[in-house]
Amino acid sequence: MSGRITGALGRYLARQNLFLLLACLGAGTGIYLLSDLFDRVDDFVSAGLGLGSMLSYFAFKLPVILSQILPAVFLLALVVQLGLLARSRELMALRAGGVSPGWFTRFFVLYALCWSLLQFGFSQFLGVYGEEQASRIWKEDVRKKQLDKLTLTNLWFRDGAYIVEVDEGVLAQRKATGVTIYEFDSESQRLVRILSAPEALVLEEGWLLQKASALDITSFQSSAQGDLLLPLHQDLKSFAMMEQSEDRTQLPIWRLSAVINELRESGSNVERLRTAWHSRFSYAFSIAVMALLALALSSWSENLYLNIGLALALVFIQYGLHAVGVTAGNKGVLAPLPAAWAGNVLFGLAAGGRLIWISCPALEQAVKARLARLLAHHRLRG
Repeated sequence: MSGRITGALGRYLARQNLFLLLACLGAGTGIYLLSDLFDRVDDFVSAGLGLGSMLSYFAFKLPVILSQILPAVFLLALVVQLGLLARSRELMALRAGGVSPGWFTRFFVLYALCWSLLQFGFSQFLGVYGEEQASRIWKEDVRKKQLDKLTLTNLWFRDGAYIVEVDEGVLAQRKATGVTIYEFDSESQRLVRILSAPEALVLEEGWLLQKASALDITSFQSSAQGDLLLPLHQDLKSFAMMEQSEDRTQLPIWRLSAVINELRESGSNVERLRTAWHSRFSYAFSIAVMALLALALSSWSENLYLNIGLALALVFIQYGLHAVGVTAGNKGVLAPLPAAWAGNVLFGLAAGGRLIWISCPALEQAVKARLARLLAHHRLRG
């Protein structure tokens, strides 16, 4: 085929796919927003926020949603497109006109790679910015008003000459229960005594231990102290805010790279961050794998509804493998690179093998001939 004809065909296929992709993207985004809305609307209402804050939150969340669902949407759009081409006999006409399966594979893989680059850039700029703003609204406007309802457990911190252990902290009552305090000498840094109290009130001037008792380390004698005020100025609310602090794995790729380098030089474990770094690339380029999957499905069956069902099942399996790989990388079970790319590699090899099989009749004939010889040899021996 001439370059002019293939160029016109490529533009026709791209326009058709873009229409289906935008339609599927709109439907998928709507479903995602509705599910997220039903999940979070109670939190907005309980925080006393109006419709404007809720709309702002979901508007900022929109780029994140688009970048997350794009691989699955691309697969569904391409499956529908190929199914419609097969149903209208356009695929048969194109093949009769000299368009090989290899041309379709090359075109759609290159087309998918363009979308991969677009998804990667979109997610690292608008996606990260939207996630930061949505997270800010969620933390400052929603969660901040809910902090007083939180209960914190198993807290440890140091304040001056004291190391404090708290079984449970109730923010609404500014109260801590199950308090154990280790007091050290400011000069020698040696343990002096151990204070314990069933409850403590967090006041502006310090922590008031109620019904406190003290164990002297030198004499190992315990004595009742009654109500004891200690110069502790740590507020429980700061721990609640810290628990909701920014996850560094959500940073844009350039800032994440800088953080990884800084932590690596300090000797910190960076496997989790390195896995997140690799997963950014693998998730974006999973769109190319989705193109291979769609082409492999259409080569196996021209039943549109069956292919859509299989595509949905494969999307869940691929996402599951990606999540399992990332978890394995975070736990140190797998190295970050194979952990992030394992799902793409497995599905890419399976779909690519299917496409190579149907694109090379000589290979298919050679394999069938080899199997026939093996069966004949087995029968002779039998």
